[in-house]
Amino acid sequence: MKVIMTVNGGQIEAEVPDRTLLVDFLRDVAGLTAANVGCDTSSCGACTVLLDGQSVKSCTVLSAQADGRAVVTVEGLASGPEEMHPMQRAFRAEHALQCGFCTPGMVMAAVSLLTENPLPTEDEVRTALEGNLCRCTGYHNIVRAVLAAARDGAAAGSDEAVVGRRSA
Repeated sequence: MKVIMTVNGGQIEAEVPDRTLLVDFLRDVAGLTAANVGCDTSSCGACTVLLDGQSVKSCTVLSAQADGRAVVTVEGLASGPEEMHPMQRAFRAEHALQCGFCTPGMVMAAVSLLTENPLPTEDEVRTALEGNLCRCTGYHNIVRAVLAAARDGAAAGSDEAVVGRRSA
């Protein structure tokens, strides 16, 4: 099956088997490996990306379902290779990662949250991130990072993230 989608601002066209998952398309066809395959059951959130601006677990979406749509991965959040999205800066500043496996999915879920709710409470952040598992951090620094990004106005730059400024 032929699929065409915009990934991080650049168009990608490929012939893939009908049952190709979006996470596999992103990793194997687009060469974007930040969306991790953690569970294959939509339980961990390590594969979270934005699909037309909405947070989705890319292990539950077929590439065919993304045909003609826009996908943003963590690689596409920043406007250049030497820059970071405000959420990425907050994660670094608040030490919101350890092994890093869940980090791309956490960042994408957090960006989606701030797009919908620019000033969430701590409880709202915790609820929004329930579908993203981290086995290392205990979530405290992750929650602090999201709240810090919200205070710093990260949602103001989220339109750029939703569109995807960098090419794949």
